[in-house]
Amino acid sequence: MAKPKGKVTFDSNLCKGCGVCVASCPVGILALDTSIINDKGYSPAVCVEPDKCIACASCAIMCPDSIITVERVQ
Repeated sequence: MAKPKGKVTFDSNLCKGCGVCVASCPVGILALDTSIINDKGYSPAVCVEPDKCIACASCAIMCPDSIITVERVQ
């Protein structure tokens, strides 16, 4: 049986860089992108290994600002 695959997207301009999503990811594929600053003045979260997303949606569930979308893909 194939592992589930997911696609995670962030509304980067609304991210406050709290890191809750990073800490909650069971496969460790999220990070704060310290190379950029968003409109709010924070380093937003990004998915650094999108091919490893298992579509668990832990990040989206834990995000206090609901700026993360997780979709299942084939």
